[in-house]
Amino acid sequence: MALLNTFLLLVQALVYFGVMAALFRYRNRFGLGAFLCALGVMHFLETYLASVFYIELPFGIISPGSTVLFSGKLAIILMMYIREDAAVVRQPIYGLLIGNFLMVGLVMVLRNHEVVSAVPGRLPDFKFVDEMGWLMVWGTTLLFIDSIAIILLYERLGTWLRRWPITRSFLALAAILSFDQAGFFLALHHVSDAPWFVMFGGWCAKMGAALIYSLLVGAYLKWFETRAGPAPVPLRISDVFQTLTYRERYEDLLEKSGRDALTGAYDRGRLEAAGATIVDTALQSGRPVSLLIVDLDGFKGVNDQYGHAQGDEMLRRIGAAFAGSLRKQDRLFRYGGDEFVILSDGLSHTAAMSLGERLRYAVVAATADQPGGPVTISVGAATCPQDALDVDHLFDVADDRLYVAKHAGRDRVVGSSDRVEGPLPAGT
Repeated sequence: MALLNTFLLLVQALVYFGVMAALFRYRNRFGLGAFLCALGVMHFLETYLASVFYIELPFGIISPGSTVLFSGKLAIILMMYIREDAAVVRQPIYGLLIGNFLMVGLVMVLRNHEVVSAVPGRLPDFKFVDEMGWLMVWGTTLLFIDSIAIILLYERLGTWLRRWPITRSFLALAAILSFDQAGFFLALHHVSDAPWFVMFGGWCAKMGAALIYSLLVGAYLKWFETRAGPAPVPLRISDVFQTLTYRERYEDLLEKSGRDALTGAYDRGRLEAAGATIVDTALQSGRPVSLLIVDLDGFKGVNDQYGHAQGDEMLRRIGAAFAGSLRKQDRLFRYGGDEFVILSDGLSHTAAMSLGERLRYAVVAATADQPGGPVTISVGAATCPQDALDVDHLFDVADDRLYVAKHAGRDRVVGSSDRVEGPLPAGT
C-alpha cells in the first residue's frame, strides 16, 4: 500500500506540474491570467488536504496537500521568477494573501445573518469554515514569507551554483520547505491536534518533492524555455518584490535604466555616479581618459520654430549619429536639454580631437534633410592626466574650452587654449 501511495503521489506531481507548466509555456497565447487562476484555485484544496487527508508512505504519514500541491506551488513560483520577474511573481502571492483575508472578513459578516434551513438537515458548519479560513490565512502568510525567502536564497546560492541550476533550485526548495513544514505544522497542531509524527513524515515527503520538482523545473527550463539576457547578478534589496524585478535581465536593466528615451544616452545622474570611477580606474591603470562636452548650436530655435515634435526627431537622429561615431567603451551622457558629455576611457587627447571632428560631421549629415537642419555642434575636449587628475576638474577644463568654441563662432572643436578648429567647409 505504501508503494502504491508513493506511485500515486508521483503521478499527481507530474500531472500538477505538467498542466501548470503548459499554461505557463503558452502564457503569451492565452495570457498569464489563466496560469495565475489555475495556481490560485488549488489553494483551498491543498489546505483542506493538509488538515484532514493523510496517507502512509514507507517513511511515515504525510498529506498530499502539503507534499504535492503546496511544494509544487512554491516550485512553480520559483520557476515563474526565474523566467519572468518579481513583478509577475507578486501577483499570485498578493492575490492569495488578500483574498484569504477577505474571506475571513466576509465570514465574520456572514455570522450575523439569521440562517434558515432551505434543505432539510443541512446548515452551514461555521466551525469548519473558521478552521479552514484561519489555516488558509496562516498558510498564505507562510507562502508570502516562503516566496520572498526562496528568491533571496536562490539569488545567494547563485554565487556558488550558477552553473548548476537544478542543484541550486533543490537546495532553495529544500531549505524553504523545511521552514514551511515547521511553521504550518505548528498551526495544524494547534487547530486540529495533528500528531508530531506527521511533522517528520511531512518533512521527508517535502524533501522528496523538492528533488522531484527541481528536476522538473530544470527540465522545463532547458527544453521548453529559451533563456535570454545575461547571467543573473546577486542583489541587495529593501523591498524584494520591487528591486528583484527583471532578475535574469538585471545587467540589461542597469544598462537601460538611467537612459534618455530620445537619444539613448545615459542621464546626468549616471555621469555623476560613474564618472569618478571611470577616471580613477583609468588613472590607476596608466590609461588616458578623455572627456568631451558637446553643445548643439542654436537648438532652442528648432523647438521654437518647428515645434517640440520636430525637436524630438532631431534629437533621435543626433543620438543615432553619436552612437555610430563612438566606440563600444565610450559613454555618452545627456547632461542637459541640448548638451552632452562623452567619457572615452583609453582615448588620447589627439584621438579625442579626431572624435570631436567625426561627431561634427556625423551630426550635420544626420540632420541636413530635416526642417531646421542642419544642426551643428560645438565641442570642448580635455584629457586626463595632462589636463586634470579627477573628473570634476576634467569637466571644468572641457567646459572652459566649450565656452571658447561657442564664442569663437560655434561649429568647432576646442582642445587647448591656443588651438581652435575652424567650422565645417561651406556646402558640407
